[in-house]
Amino acid sequence: MNSSFYSKNFGILVFMCLWMSCTTNSKTDQTTEKVVDQIEKENLELKLVPFEVTEKIEAAELSLTSSEKKDSNYAFAYAVKNYELKSQTQQTQHQHCANSSKGQHIHFIVNNSPYKAKYESEFDETLESGTNVVLAFLSRSYHLSVKNTKAFDLSVIENDDVKSFDFDSDAQHLFYSRPKGVYKTEDAKHILLDFYLLNTQLSENGNKVQVIIDGQEFFITKWMPYLIEGLSAGEHTISIKLIDKDNNFIDGPFNDSGERVISIEQ
Repeated sequence: MNSSFYSKNFGILVFMCLWMSCTTNSKTDQTTEKVVDQIEKENLELKLVPFEVTEKIEAAELSLTSSEKKDSNYAFAYAVKNYELKSQTQQTQHQHCANSSKGQHIHFIVNNSPYKAKYESEFDETLESGTNVVLAFLSRSYHLSVKNTKAFDLSVIENDDVKSFDFDSDAQHLFYSRPKGVYKTEDAKHILLDFYLLNTQLSENGNKVQVIIDGQEFFITKWMPYLIEGLSAGEHTISIKLIDKDNNFIDGPFNDSGERVISIEQ
């Protein structure tokens, strides 16, 4: 056989090898992209995970001793027993979510608006004219409420002697607490979801809390904290609602939180 025959077939062989190599690399690249996409989706899967708290704070007490109008503000004074404001909660749970460097505090909520953290037991606060439902409860340094029958105080103040709506202190109530504000990327891995209940209990066959996070629905049947996982950088909406065993809304001025917006920084 002449040399042209060998040259021709060698060229074909080289072409086939190159074609097979390119095809294999292309498939490998596509497979790698699919695996990466799947990993990213799994990492960003939205979850609501029960947050078991090991420390029990059963002896802590909070009570309102006075609330007096002073100029345009009200002066509030609370008595705190068996609980130290401004100290760090000693247990390790705060490693899972955002923690206040200022320590333990009071969550002060007026008409279910976003809470204000109070690190002193006495402070001044501005109230709107009309009915002001004031819920205060003790909070751990990582913003988790202390849930016992003596760790909160509920008061109703008719500022300027104006009654703007009826509030039944004995009815079933839900108050929103966390999440709130802006989260750094590290803190956003586990975002605390917490709320406060009055005069009601949750169960599989009874009342529940409906949670909607970015349009995705969850149902909570036990009063305990939860961790939100899988949120990406940017803004997110969260709402909670108190519902009965048939998923009907339980009437109350604060039992539907409306949409709360939080932000996660990159």
